Amino acid sequence: YLKERTNLVTVFVLIDSRHEPQNLDLAFLRKLGEWGVPFNVIFTKADKSTQREAAKNARYFIEAMKKEWEFIPRSFMTSAIKFLGRKDILGYIDELNQAFVLPEEPKGE
Repeated sequence: YLKERTNLVTVFVLIDSRHEPQNLDLAFLRKLGEWGVPFNVIFTKADKSTQREAAKNARYFIEAMKKEWEFIPRSFMTSAIKFLGRKDILGYIDELNQAFVLPEEPKGE
């Protein structure tokens, strides 16, 4: 699905912010890169640990990505309980939708 979907604008990859970078997650991102699939990272469960711990793990994850990636995609820190990141993600989705809206066909008279 991910490789064949021509109108796919981005994939949001969910990463648990309670953990340091996991090889499985980094390997999945590597595979998306090999396939040419655009993606963004959403760090989840920021409410399940301290803000400092979640930020540290996100920073470690980004640093691990920088070892292999020239361009680091946009990332978001989120919490379902506190709605952290909700506006940012919805705003970003709106930006993507606006950028990829197909022009309307002229209506007949």
